Amino acid sequence: MQLRGGSSKGLYFRSADLPADPATRDRVLIAAMCGIGGDDKRQIDGLGGADPLTSKVAIVGPSMRDDADLDYEFVQVVVGGNATDRTQNCGNILAGVVPFAIESGLLRAGDPETHARVYLVNSESICEVVVQTPQGRMGYAGDARIDGAPGTAAPVVCNYFDTAGSACGSLLPTGNLVDTIVGVLVTCIDNGMPVVLLRASDFGRTGYESPDQLNGDTELKTKLERIRLQAGQLMNLGDVAKKVVPKMSLIAPPRAGGIVSTRTFIPHVCHAAIGVLGAVSVATACAVPGTVAEGVTALPTRGNVYSVEHPSGEFSVTLDIDSSGPLPVFRRAGLLRTARLLSRGEVFIPAGIWDKSKD
Repeated sequence: MQLRGGSSKGLYFRSADLPADPATRDRVLIAAMCGIGGDDKRQIDGLGGADPLTSKVAIVGPSMRDDADLDYEFVQVVVGGNATDRTQNCGNILAGVVPFAIESGLLRAGDPETHARVYLVNSESICEVVVQTPQGRMGYAGDARIDGAPGTAAPVVCNYFDTAGSACGSLLPTGNLVDTIVGVLVTCIDNGMPVVLLRASDFGRTGYESPDQLNGDTELKTKLERIRLQAGQLMNLGDVAKKVVPKMSLIAPPRAGGIVSTRTFIPHVCHAAIGVLGAVSVATACAVPGTVAEGVTALPTRGNVYSVEHPSGEFSVTLDIDSSGPLPVFRRAGLLRTARLLSRGEVFIPAGIWDKSKD
């Protein structure tokens, strides 16, 4: 099936329907998204949309764990790379996992809501997902609105637990609140997504430029990539030259009532919005005293909702924080998403992809 999850869309597969051999499975996924003639960044021979936000895959199956209902593995099919990347989670695609499971018979729906615990294979963590299922059927219509997706839809509530250090091993993987890389002060953080925060002013930029302006800024992108490659090593991610993490997030003071304004690169293209778990990591860095966000952000004076501004709107993150120790402990992050089933059917994979002995 193809579903829109949050501000992304992707192909959703039952794990049992894919080949068990990892190499064959990846060839199948790449062929489904890109086609067989080599990915020329257009993905014209496959079902991808020639954008990182639309070149995503969810692999879903019943969980063997006692504390989860479903297992979800996220696969980023790299646009123009003929490759897959499993380094990260995707919270947008997660929003479609429980709807897909209900639609495909993997999960029985409740009435009027269905609560399911999803094991995130990529980060070995748990997220509780709540979807609307009136009369035991998946409901997509509603009044919930999220920036980055048109119109309104039924709410999908995602409550993340224990995401700190999910990819890098710790919330502050370098052990520092601030590091200096290529002469620039940065904060490296991982609360569900490895992110490097950088003050836009340190590059002589406002941080309010459009994605098109920043994508045309060769000087800026070259320097960001130099920093990203070094940050990847410091964040225990190894050589990230061919990986989509860490994300690079330029920050500036908020202008629309949020806590901070962001421009995020994933990894070389400035995103029109911000990823779900990227927003969680940015909000987390803003809430930790002493990071590069200090003095840039406007933290909420009451409540626990952190609104992260991005080029096409804002992303609200609810953080459950234990502030009793020297550093905050982040127990839960809650986010609102929406999802919609777009299509269901067959994607045709040439025989030679499955079996290299065939033409």
